[in-house]
Amino acid sequence: MRIASWNVNSLNVRLPHLQQWLRDTAPDVVGLQETKLEDQRFPDTALAELGYRSVFAGQKTYNGVALLARQPLADVQVGIPDFADEQKRVIAATIGDVRVVNLYVVNGQDLGTDKYAYKLRWLEAVHGWLADEIQRHPRLVVMGDFNIAPDERDVFDPVKWGDQHILTSLAERDALRRLYALGLHDAFRLHNDEAGIYSWWDYRMGGLRRNLGLRIDLTLVSDALRAEASASGIDREPRTWERPSDHAPAWVKLER
Repeated sequence: MRIASWNVNSLNVRLPHLQQWLRDTAPDVVGLQETKLEDQRFPDTALAELGYRSVFAGQKTYNGVALLARQPLADVQVGIPDFADEQKRVIAATIGDVRVVNLYVVNGQDLGTDKYAYKLRWLEAVHGWLADEIQRHPRLVVMGDFNIAPDERDVFDPVKWGDQHILTSLAERDALRRLYALGLHDAFRLHNDEAGIYSWWDYRMGGLRRNLGLRIDLTLVSDALRAEASASGIDREPRTWERPSDHAPAWVKLER
């Protein structure tokens, strides 16, 4: 089973890219973030023509998440249980015998802001929910745009992106480590220790050409799936296309 995560930064704009990428790579499961579409506008018919079932939770202009799969999606959960939040950032479903959670983590704007405090509260709520999910579903994948670069290898400039910067602050990285402590593993790092491989590049300043990026799109696998995570990576190709998303897909392959 090949599972991928992609922040498409507007599905309305990037639908042709998604269709091409699905044809080219044929993943079994895809989590999308920042679809930026109300549910009645989600292109489920167009995706069904490519063999994908869809579940989604969207809103106009901002946020929005979806799961696509070649198999049926069961036990769908939208949002974090017992956490009041109008923003569409979470969707989960069971596909075969794997529970898949798709997250669009809050950006947080800047340290000390209300949005940063909201990000930390949101991550704490996710932690509490996933602590229960991993007990109910030991075969768990958590993926998405985490808006957190795990360590110095994952930023192009560790001095600039230090512990007082959004996306790399001590509190954000500590929140991510607390998720790892539940029994989750960064699938990319199971197979690659190299620095300088990123999933996001700013549109400005020749970000992609100069590789001024961050690795903030993650696929996490549970203890029960760690041995099955036979390969993982980031597909940089779609970021080179015309009018691309600023993110590239991150993926993991599970193989028994």
